[in-house]
Amino acid sequence: MKITGLRSYMSRVDERPRLLVAIDTDAGITGWGEAYSHGPDRALPPLLDWLFHQFDGEDPRRVTFIHQKLIQQSRFPPGALGLAAIAAIDHALWDIAARAAGVPVYQLLGGHVRDRVQVYCGVYTAPEIDEAVAEIERQHREGGYTAFKLSPYRSSPYKGRWGELCDTAAEWFAEMRRRLPSHFEIAFDAHAKITEPIRALQLADALAPYDPLFLEEPLRPEHMPAWGALKAQMRIPLATGESLYNRFEFLALLSAGGADIIQPDIAVVGGLTEMRRIADLADAHFVTVAPHNPMGPLATAHNVHFAAAQPNFRILEYKPPTRAPWAVDPYLPVDGFLELRPDRPGWGMDVNEDALKVDEYLHWERRIERRADGSTAYP
Repeated sequence: MKITGLRSYMSRVDERPRLLVAIDTDAGITGWGEAYSHGPDRALPPLLDWLFHQFDGEDPRRVTFIHQKLIQQSRFPPGALGLAAIAAIDHALWDIAARAAGVPVYQLLGGHVRDRVQVYCGVYTAPEIDEAVAEIERQHREGGYTAFKLSPYRSSPYKGRWGELCDTAAEWFAEMRRRLPSHFEIAFDAHAKITEPIRALQLADALAPYDPLFLEEPLRPEHMPAWGALKAQMRIPLATGESLYNRFEFLALLSAGGADIIQPDIAVVGGLTEMRRIADLADAHFVTVAPHNPMGPLATAHNVHFAAAQPNFRILEYKPPTRAPWAVDPYLPVDGFLELRPDRPGWGMDVNEDALKVDEYLHWERRIERRADGSTAYP
């Protein structure tokens, strides 16, 4: 079997741009992958076309060989856009290999170690308490979720007194605990906006009495020793990793003792091939994996197969899609879990290519915040 072509389509899921990649073979098998939207999104198609020349004519079942070839071709570390493109290629190749064998992707990874994959629902914002409780209860009714993630920021982290922000977050969380079922898990995403470890610790201490599932990215990701020092003082699980790119960066984090839970993004780190290496490193450090996944239905499918076969998987981030016409049969939660599809080869879902031929690209970017003195801050 040989690779004969590559096509990319700029589309959308809800209000975010998404780019999908199809790789064709001379055996009539097509594989699909989804790229991460780092921006600029329109830079990805020509990059994918350039990368295609590095593996045109190769056997698509040599997934690790092609992945390594693309990484090495870059010579210098490929960075955000390069790894997003490589991830989409990697996933299309895994899809082809599994479809050729007539099995789900997870069977090529040694088979499933769990029968279904637990997800938590991303709420992401910090609504007023009545709205927050109503939204969580609605998501529970519709998808059976018992785990959710919100923002801890009831006001801008760049304005006002930090201690007041922490106290307000604690009071808000305490009220949710009083009004929601006791078995519900609530996580918080600080979104890598904090640059002072003492402030990250103050926020963690404020949330600790009410037992959060984890506190995500309470620091900027760059300085690994700071993560080890922070985790040593925290009384709640510390989660991070969506901004790290490869196993070497995760090894530095793990060696520093900087996380209880890592959150690599399968579409950021270069695909399933690298994701498994990262997860195995974490397993050797008694650290679990809760993949970052605010993406579309196809990226969710990639994660389902990773999670099905990975022993130290913990829980998967999931954002219910409301508008993705190209996704014919996306994985949808049942009682807060995504069921495996053992009778369906590849990723277990189909893509309507005709729906992708209409360019539904819409521009989206994060807006830099401003401090009271006019200086810029992380969004």
